[in-house]
Amino acid sequence: MGPWISSADPGRLHAEGRMARYALEEAREQVAALFGTRPRQVVFTSGATEAINAATFGALADRPGPVVLSAVEHSAVRESSERYGTSVQVLGADRYGRIRPDEIGSALAAGRASLLHCQLANHEVGTIQPVEEIMSLAALEGGGEIGSRPFVHVDAAAAAGHLPIRFDELGADLMSVSAHKLGGPRGVGALLVRRGLRLPPFILGGSQERARRAGLENVAAAVGFGAAAGVLAGALSAEAEAAEALTARLRASAEAITDVTVYCHPDREARLPHLVCLGIGGVEAEPVLIGLDQAGVAAHSGSSCSSESLEPSPVLEAMGVDAEHSLRLSVGWSTTGAEVDLASNALPEVVGRLRRLWAGA
Repeated sequence: MGPWISSADPGRLHAEGRMARYALEEAREQVAALFGTRPRQVVFTSGATEAINAATFGALADRPGPVVLSAVEHSAVRESSERYGTSVQVLGADRYGRIRPDEIGSALAAGRASLLHCQLANHEVGTIQPVEEIMSLAALEGGGEIGSRPFVHVDAAAAAGHLPIRFDELGADLMSVSAHKLGGPRGVGALLVRRGLRLPPFILGGSQERARRAGLENVAAAVGFGAAAGVLAGALSAEAEAAEALTARLRASAEAITDVTVYCHPDREARLPHLVCLGIGGVEAEPVLIGLDQAGVAAHSGSSCSSESLEPSPVLEAMGVDAEHSLRLSVGWSTTGAEVDLASNALPEVVGRLRRLWAGA
């Protein structure tokens, strides 16, 4: 990314501009290759949040109507749908955070939905969703004609870089991804748009990204996104296996602690390989997070105390579990076995110490 931080405007015809354009388009090709689509279908954004908003706005601008989504979707999906949809129908999920296709089918059959959101995998517990089945249900509406069936947007931010994704084979109209979720830089993502689909742009004021997203392109960030995508194109399977081996050790150490529940799906093929979400009885999340941080372990929780929001995780609430006692750990491409050992040793020590303090109080 370094040489492109001060790059010229890739829309200019001088030599520096043409060099920046070449770097930008090379990055677009790398991202497209990772996600099984053509470069022309990749629209660079500032991240998945913007891509989600662009997908929601674009799908509903000329075809306003109801939106169908599940309770385990990301907040960007829920809030953009509430802003741009004429109404929003929120459907439930099972105890692992898995969307129920029968509820999707019933919701689509009951009313003329304009947009259906469906995440590829859950961002908090890692559950992989039955996207193919849901796509089939959406295609049945209106005889499969795009003017009669709902647009389908897939939020693939949590799954990108951890599962093989072929956008053109997925059957969705739109898909959002974020670079930092797969080892790229923060502040860049992409909206993938089905071939032949033209939607009103979410951001106006220029003709960049083939008039689909105005604003001077962030060449350095796009190059970083492309570089990460290029590495993953040949290493996705190995990365997933390595992540699964590390999280298996984390789950084993957590399950050895009394009154700790693993919220992730028990079937390895039904969950993302890099996430572990736990419920810890007897102590609230905030002191556990602080204790782990003091031990050198960065963790997160779905509790309201650990979030910018004053509300606990709607994902965990939809699953029927206690968000105020949850803990989420994840591993990435740079995580080492020694770091996992540190976390595995720190977790029982921190939980045990806090429970003793709680009992003494």
